[in-house]
Amino acid sequence: MHSTNYRETLITVSADCPATAATPPTRSETIAGHQYSMLKDAPYRMTSDELLLAVENVRKGHVSAVDFFSSPKACLRASPLVKSHGFGLHHDAHGKIALIPMESGEYARLLVDPAVKKRPGMRSKRS
Repeated sequence: MHSTNYRETLITVSADCPATAATPPTRSETIAGHQYSMLKDAPYRMTSDELLLAVENVRKGHVSAVDFFSSPKACLRASPLVKSHGFGLHHDAHGKIALIPMESGEYARLLVDPAVKKRPGMRSKRS
């Protein structure tokens, strides 16, 4: 079974993200909207794998974890929240994730913390 979980890692806002501050998705039925609604009021309650599976279940009905993760999935570095909406995603020591607005003091603190690995959000366009 493949996993998308990280530990003690900050997925940073994509280099080509158009946002200058974190902005919630405007359409709740999109992948970004589902991810945002599941994370905004529940920091550090879900792993990346749990979030991706939950969004898939909302969008397409019941999908088993075994079936869903039987092939590799894109990790949250490809999330529209980091690519377009100005959110970083912090994975704690247990792999649980939280939304971190790019303009926040917490984001700045995590960026300079040597104990936290940094992984850049995927770019939307090739350079």
